[in-house]
Amino acid sequence: MHHRLWVFAVTLVLLFTPVWAQVGGVESIGMTVANMDKSVQFYHQVLAFEKVSDVEVMGENYEKLQGIFGLRMRVVRMKLGDETLVLTEYITPKGRPIPIDSKSYDHWFQHIAIVVRDMNRAYQKLREYKVQHVSTGPQRLPEWNKAAAGIEAFYFQDPDGHNLEVIYFPQGKGDPKWQRPTDKLFLGIDHTAIVVENTTKSLNFYQELLGLRVAGESENYGTEQEHLNQVFGARLHITGLRAVTGPGIEFLEYLSPPGGRAYPSDTQSNDLWHWQTTLTVIDLPSLLQNLHKGQTSTVSPGLFSAEALGFKQGALVRDPDGHGLLLVKP
Repeated sequence: MHHRLWVFAVTLVLLFTPVWAQVGGVESIGMTVANMDKSVQFYHQVLAFEKVSDVEVMGENYEKLQGIFGLRMRVVRMKLGDETLVLTEYITPKGRPIPIDSKSYDHWFQHIAIVVRDMNRAYQKLREYKVQHVSTGPQRLPEWNKAAAGIEAFYFQDPDGHNLEVIYFPQGKGDPKWQRPTDKLFLGIDHTAIVVENTTKSLNFYQELLGLRVAGESENYGTEQEHLNQVFGARLHITGLRAVTGPGIEFLEYLSPPGGRAYPSDTQSNDLWHWQTTLTVIDLPSLLQNLHKGQTSTVSPGLFSAEALGFKQGALVRDPDGHGLLLVKP
């Protein structure tokens, strides 16, 4: 969930992001899918994303970039509003499905939050397409939670079991752009949320090494949060971060219940629980050098070109919890 006072937070990010900050923006958010045609149809028909490119790639550069030998990938970029979703199907080799017993507090949990103009209409459309529920239904966050009061949200899944959220921001909440007059129901991607084991450890990575800035935080609990996440006794420390441009990255640290499972150490990019958030980087070689000093887990053994995917150089790394980040020089 996104709980921050946007007008002030975004201004602070723009004014106080230091010149040494490495990340220029969150360029896109992507996931691995099992069947591209089925996924494209879902995101277009149900959520109004529009396909903007569709390419197939193979070869040594892409193998080393993604850490998968003998790959052939189909990569489709889709847009909703200003934001981009990247879907990747591994034609070969195929990866593993998302565990059917996945919970919202397992550390491989990640979702995108799609902003809607009207929650009732959005939920009705999702029911028409018989989406798989995670939440029992849309939840309105209570008035005592000042940062989030009146925000409405609902969790559900795509055909592969990827978690998604639709979110409604009332007047005075969220980025002001979500309040612009429009007849569209689905507006864009506000943020991607990831479960983290320890907020301080994750801030050392995202804030100190990458240069993102904290835009807000809150502690969420109560029956609404339990039914939203489908986790009894859920109590979360939520921290929102921003780069200068693009969607936010949000930490979900479960203060309770205990028992969230670690991100699988043998994860590969073709596994369906693999997401990768693409960050544009000002000085990619220097950042990678700093990440290596910090003993960051890297998938790519160096920098590799991927012109067909829209960037000159790139490297795939993993954050302290295992979530994938594709660092690129456009």
